[in-house]
Amino acid sequence: MTIQEAQEKVDQWINTTGIRYFNELTNTAMLMEEVGEVARIMARQYGEQSFKKSDEDVNLADEMADVLFVLICLANQTGISLTDALHKNLEKKTNRDADRHANNEKLK
Repeated sequence: MTIQEAQEKVDQWINTTGIRYFNELTNTAMLMEEVGEVARIMARQYGEQSFKKSDEDVNLADEMADVLFVLICLANQTGISLTDALHKNLEKKTNRDADRHANNEKLK
């Protein structure tokens, strides 16, 4: 599935099953909540925190998909093509960081 197809699928789901989009502020808060859930799993799975009993059924892939879903919702509501935005962002990073990482002694 392309990013554009994902934006279309999410829009279709929102306008049928979801009834309508939550407002942008609500979706921004939801995005922060979902990112926090990813952070919690990362801290336990790859960091030094241990899992609690209530964390036993967590699924990192599912939580990342939740982040992506809400981000796509925000892009759809604000008229942003994530495909175009990602292309422009990669171009910006390429131009800005052309030599930066290659010259970083910490990365060698």
